[in-house]
Amino acid sequence: MVLSSFLTLLILGLLASAALAFASKIFFVEEDPKVEEVTEVLPGANCGGCGFAGCESYAAAVAHDPAVPANLCVAGGAATAEAVGRITGKAAGSADPVVSFRRCEKHAGNVLKRYTYQGIPSCAAAAELANGSEKCEYACLGFGDCVRACPFGALQLEGDIVTVNSDKCTGCGICTKNCPRAVLEIIPRRARVVIGCSTKNKLKVAMQLCDSGCINCGKCVKSCPAKAIDNSTGRIQIDQEKCLAYGSSCGEACLKACSRGSLRPFSINGKTA
Repeated sequence: MVLSSFLTLLILGLLASAALAFASKIFFVEEDPKVEEVTEVLPGANCGGCGFAGCESYAAAVAHDPAVPANLCVAGGAATAEAVGRITGKAAGSADPVVSFRRCEKHAGNVLKRYTYQGIPSCAAAAELANGSEKCEYACLGFGDCVRACPFGALQLEGDIVTVNSDKCTGCGICTKNCPRAVLEIIPRRARVVIGCSTKNKLKVAMQLCDSGCINCGKCVKSCPAKAIDNSTGRIQIDQEKCLAYGSSCGEACLKACSRGSLRPFSINGKTA
């Protein structure tokens, strides 16, 4: 009886092995060496800044699709773009280096709290409770959802507000996807002017909530010679490409027009708001 059971198991094992060997040959998919090479030169952060699900997805796309450029990896920068271009035979192109920027100056503007939040320490959770604890419903909530999401350790909390270490930031954009208030945005590292406020409130309401918040008066829109500033969505936006393309003098008129200091010059110095 023991021998019979042993032989039965042995035969079943041999049959299973044969079936697996046969299946491995039938369903074998040959790896594309070009995709492997591209994957190796990518940083492996799987940040999604390229627009694809991860590094392997981008590697497959850039290796096989002629329409996918070699310079989409923002985390890898110019060096990675050159390496991908060399492997795929595509021009690396020139992508403007970018960085994350925080559009909120609640400390400088003395924004007060409406209540003390004691729930789950998450911006997403806090935003759902009566529009957050800050009197300005567009202010940074400061619970660090973006900090935890950043794969490069470029963000940190200073009290109840986030700061960006521009030396570490790759501009991948993951932080912007994890901010329920759209306080963080990606801008060119060589941007001249930025808006340190994300509010959609206007005039008297904005002035009551924050000492330095944008009041959406529209003076900067009218003064901009490059037509790079817009507030049609209810929130001031700068088209940085238009601003940078206009010339070195662009940025002076709008800064003078803003009496609240919501617009300010931008420079990279290791740590940015």
